Amino acid sequence: MAFSVSPFTLLVLFSCFATFLVCHGFPVHHNNPFHHRRHPRFASHNYRDALTKSILFFEGQRSGKLPSSQRITWRRDSGLTDGSAMHVDLVGGYYDAGDNVKFGFPMAFTTTMLSWSVLEFGGLMKGELQNAREAIRWATDYLLKATAHPDTIYVQVGDANKDHACWERPEDMDTPRSVYKVDKNSPGSEVAAETAAALAAASLVFRRCDPTYAKLLVRRAIRVFQFADKYRGAYSNGLKKYVCPFYCSYSGYEDELLWGAAWLHKATKNPTYLNYIQVNGQTLGAAQFDNTFGWDNKHVGARILLSKVPILASSSLFVKYCIYDHQSIKMIDIVLESQAFLVQKVQSLHDYKDHADNFICSLIQGAPFSSAQYTPGGLLFKMNDSNMQYVTSTSFLLLSYAKYLTYARKIVNCGVTAVTPKRLRNIAKKQVDYLLGDNPLKMSYMVGYGPRYPQRIHHRGSSLPSMAAHPAKIQCSSGFSVMNSQSPNPNILVGAIVGGPDEHDRFPDERSDYEQSEPATYMNAPLVGALAYLAHSFGQL
Repeated sequence: MAFSVSPFTLLVLFSCFATFLVCHGFPVHHNNPFHHRRHPRFASHNYRDALTKSILFFEGQRSGKLPSSQRITWRRDSGLTDGSAMHVDLVGGYYDAGDNVKFGFPMAFTTTMLSWSVLEFGGLMKGELQNAREAIRWATDYLLKATAHPDTIYVQVGDANKDHACWERPEDMDTPRSVYKVDKNSPGSEVAAETAAALAAASLVFRRCDPTYAKLLVRRAIRVFQFADKYRGAYSNGLKKYVCPFYCSYSGYEDELLWGAAWLHKATKNPTYLNYIQVNGQTLGAAQFDNTFGWDNKHVGARILLSKVPILASSSLFVKYCIYDHQSIKMIDIVLESQAFLVQKVQSLHDYKDHADNFICSLIQGAPFSSAQYTPGGLLFKMNDSNMQYVTSTSFLLLSYAKYLTYARKIVNCGVTAVTPKRLRNIAKKQVDYLLGDNPLKMSYMVGYGPRYPQRIHHRGSSLPSMAAHPAKIQCSSGFSVMNSQSPNPNILVGAIVGGPDEHDRFPDERSDYEQSEPATYMNAPLVGALAYLAHSFGQL
């Protein structure tokens, strides 16, 4: 049975459909758009195991009072007085990487990407969905504390320079837990807008499962974005000696304002944010031709996210809309027919579709305007420092864009080269497979996955004896004898993704080499979504 559906209803239905799946998963049905009637017979990797471990990793990065359900048991409580230097409660959250500092900027981006992973592919995660939601909530609970005061965001706990002068467990740390903030006198639009994006994206994750919490998140996101936009300025200026060179925003704050507005538009459906994007898009760099997506530069992510509207609105779509009825799930067939867009000026979002296509074409080897570099073994290579973050984020974007194109029965035209959704999925799979061990070294770059993985990761807690094995305090400088040794880490940080090999596929596995051997939360976050898709595609979920 066909219905004529208004443009606004079109987006509301998709939003409801997505949030239903985030809380309840996909029911098994032969017309499910993700359901494969015949799964590929052979998978070279156990993507389900990798998915489980990629989420488990976040428990190893927790700061604060650990719950009884903590599964990485060599970790203990830490940072229990965080925030006291400014008489605020900043206990909790995540250590970003291998040190003991809580950097708000990458933590917020991690939260946004974990949430996006769940929004796009959470319906496929089955038993891991609850673990993914808990990983998100550990971050958002902290971000709510960090944004509790209007026009103020506490963006960092710990003096990074002094922290890096020590090699000690988070449970032992005695370096200053200094607190740094942005406010209207010393603004930080990039970290504020990213925090707004994180809260808005997470609100969609919890909209059906915990509506009260979701409302709190989205209300806070609105307030934080208003602060980011009203008091414009880079936190890298006012807090330069504390946040640089660790997490300087080299791309400026314009990309985060665009990105934050995109997520608030998605979370609220308030036309104010769509109008903001249309009015400010060009001045915020929407047309820039950068093709790097990571914790600093969000332009590509914003393009992919905003392109979803014109892609889906321009096609005749048949979906199964799921309504939860306490005891059962009823399937109602709805034909969503092509009509005008959400509001009159939404035609301008077609530009984002074009920009997203340009990003896709930049990755296609041999296509016109191809600019991506690959190692001899086939790994996407952007830079020496933590390159794997670009591999995981790009893989996620490819799978998400392939999903949108599949719904709309569209392809990407790269000059004379027609790029299908299947090809995008194949490129993403190849990148993930390389990460998991299909590479010249036969090395898995996920700790704890496969027969061979990094043994000496640049991570204080993993490299030093656990509290259970060595209850006595390990002093600040004492740990450097371990850091500089060749002994394997005694504590396995299961699921950690390290920076990865160099441009020649070489990986020395040296603890002192932070560029290649250090894990980070923002490397794992987008991989969660990619692994969920691949595990489902090969019948492992």
